Amino acid sequence: MNYSYWEYKTWLSNIDFTIVGSGIVGLNSALRIREKFPKAKILILERGVFPNGASTKNAGFACFGSMSEILDDLSTHSEEEIIELVEKRCKGLRLLRNNLGDSTIDYIPNGGYELFTKTDLNLYETCISKMSDINNLLAPVFKDKVFLKKENIFNFKNIQSHYIVNQFEGQLDTGKMMHALLKKVEASGIKILNNCTVEDIIDNLNSVEIKTNHFTFSTNKVLIATNGFASHLGIEDVKPARAQVLITKPIEKLHIKGTFHLDKGYYYFRNIDDRILFGGGRNLDFKAEETTKLDQTELVQQKLEQILKQTIIPDTPFEIEYRWSGIMGVGNQKKPIVKQISNNTFCGVRLGGMGVAIGSQVGMELADLL
Repeated sequence: MNYSYWEYKTWLSNIDFTIVGSGIVGLNSALRIREKFPKAKILILERGVFPNGASTKNAGFACFGSMSEILDDLSTHSEEEIIELVEKRCKGLRLLRNNLGDSTIDYIPNGGYELFTKTDLNLYETCISKMSDINNLLAPVFKDKVFLKKENIFNFKNIQSHYIVNQFEGQLDTGKMMHALLKKVEASGIKILNNCTVEDIIDNLNSVEIKTNHFTFSTNKVLIATNGFASHLGIEDVKPARAQVLITKPIEKLHIKGTFHLDKGYYYFRNIDDRILFGGGRNLDFKAEETTKLDQTELVQQKLEQILKQTIIPDTPFEIEYRWSGIMGVGNQKKPIVKQISNNTFCGVRLGGMGVAIGSQVGMELADLL
């Protein structure tokens, strides 16, 4: 490759720590390493122009789990594990807000609402009947009731008469969050190379050789923070899960406030800048959405528009302005994987669609493995 002496000397030599992925986990991990090792040379490699998984593509939900999601998780996790998961998400959100400041990221505590369709009567009745039990389960974390029953104040159509509201959830501006994190990282003297895809990582006991699509270099330690793309680097306990999203043009007098979940959380929407941001639908074809391709499908996009018209804003004309996809990392367990893989290689992955909530905490835990 035709790289100069200066390029190798400045960017690719004497690297102490290399982080793969410049999303929420990777950036927080880099900042934590800088705290621990003030003079270390730290390099972040990012495959995209922007952080390319879900960190700049998520819906900006500061959430930790709807009623139906927590009930569903109880079928595969113990009560102790659920408490630990929720506590970790809350701790991660506090860390994010304290680190960047609520005004910087436009954090607004408008609450989280779970809607139930007319065909979801059994699920709705189960959630209502279990609400007191789940509030008691989570009482050690929140010291108050988390879930409340509330009437359909936003006049959505074709849903059950009441929502289940999580009074502790909020929303934020994803772009402002990531911009603030990137500014902190750059101010800390940490270098980021974009459009750089890691193709192989070879741990040689005393150092690690990293092969990218542009060059090969050595580093003392490597931290993998690629979440949905983790399987590309041999971490098989993480599967990609594509989330398709659309956003409308501004709508006059849009009265909807808060974050909203529908159909066990497989659909989610919110108000942002007088627009409806709406995503989800991977349950329509799980296999097709188990991909790292940042495309959209007609099946999902048509369903999103249909729900917009029939349920969310049925009496309001709208136009779609943007469509995009993000890649989450999921698996059989909801608990993130934060571990040492080999002598000098570590990973913090499998955020299970909760990156905004737990990304800061996972990044810190990943750095603390060193």
